[in-house]
Amino acid sequence: MEKRQLGNSDLHISSIGLGCMGMSAFYGKLNDEESKKTIHTALDHGINFLDTADMYGPMTNERLVGEAIQNRREEVVLATKFGNVYSNEGELTGEVNGRPEYVKQACDASLKRLGVDTIDLYYQHRVDPDVPIEETVGAMKELVDAGKIRYLGLSEAAPETIRRAHETHPITALQTEYSLWSRDVEDEILPLCRDLGVSFVAYSPLGRGFLTGQIKQFEDLEEDDFRRFSPRFQGENFNKNLELVDKMKELAEEKECTASQLALAWLREQGVIAIPGTKRRTYLQENINSLQVKLTRADMKAIDDIAPKGAAAGMRYPEEGMKTVHR
Repeated sequence: MEKRQLGNSDLHISSIGLGCMGMSAFYGKLNDEESKKTIHTALDHGINFLDTADMYGPMTNERLVGEAIQNRREEVVLATKFGNVYSNEGELTGEVNGRPEYVKQACDASLKRLGVDTIDLYYQHRVDPDVPIEETVGAMKELVDAGKIRYLGLSEAAPETIRRAHETHPITALQTEYSLWSRDVEDEILPLCRDLGVSFVAYSPLGRGFLTGQIKQFEDLEEDDFRRFSPRFQGENFNKNLELVDKMKELAEEKECTASQLALAWLREQGVIAIPGTKRRTYLQENINSLQVKLTRADMKAIDDIAPKGAAAGMRYPEEGMKTVHR
């Protein structure tokens, strides 16, 4: 497995990571045993970068990941996140909290659920518009000094926020949605990360599964699947986006790979770290095999012609969700 340096840290992570969110939330039926076997298979193949968050479940995904890595902690670069507030009953409130006291409280809770002494990469999941980023990052720095976390990350932060945060304490990674149908980060955020030496971690690199070509109609989504509320999966947007995926599938066939492998290979050419999520070993193996797909300049142009910036129909989140990104 190819390894890459994470930002300017001393951590080296696999060139593809594993997003663990869907193992515990949002994407229909759950199977903890299969999920743990998927994590173990990832580690067996040299994938050492695991991504979770306190809000996944909420709280249950950190426990699952912690149990899965209990005897293999030294093999893992472990990333988790804070900021999306949940109630004592375990329900997400919709509130984002970046206050210093909350940062420390959330970190202690994550450490306990994960069953670890230190978190390798701790992200602010969403930026709190009511708390100066310097205060939030200052509290995160205190957690570094206390040995509870090693490196800092941000998620869905705007360029100016990233700059101010980085001046307060070096930011090692930025996690933001990036895929063939979400390319807006190419304007400012990707160049800024490169200038600052911040690794870019792409979540939803397969467009929440749409770019795999496995979802052919709205009814393929289970009743409790949150994608039913996503504008890109609804109505005419769905049909337009399906046309894009069908063209990608045609190109993938020419390359003798799957559409998802083509999408991941394209991201690798952008110099970013993708963390495709899956709870099944079958799809994990397919994602790993994307590392064998080599793209030429002609391939990259063909992909760009099919999926230029802004090609996807519909917003990537419902309106309320869009208010929390790039701020």
